[in-house]
Amino acid sequence: MSKKETAVEFCERTYPETCSEFRVILDEMYETFCKKQRNYGPGNISVGSTLETDDDKKVALTGLWFRKNDKIQRLLQLVVKGQPDEVGENIQDTYEDLSVYGIISQIVQRKKWAK
Repeated sequence: MSKKETAVEFCERTYPETCSEFRVILDEMYETFCKKQRNYGPGNISVGSTLETDDDKKVALTGLWFRKNDKIQRLLQLVVKGQPDEVGENIQDTYEDLSVYGIISQIVQRKKWAK
């Protein structure tokens, strides 16, 4: 009896270079996240609260929405409209920030931020 192939096994077998690069990017994002946590701490996301109430969580998620929107607007200018960079943040950094903010949003939503 053969074992059913999982989605991960399928992807890693079918797209080994893509999957390998995905993991490299995740590791880079995690390292950047940890460095920023060491520099800023969790208060920049929780706005000084403990995120115990629904209102506290809503404030944090709203702030994260604004941060993600800033990054999307930046990508709109650089990628879609082809405007030159004027602030020195490269596209790679913008993609990474947007991805990390998405993960942080999930952590906040799950009530695991700063724990």
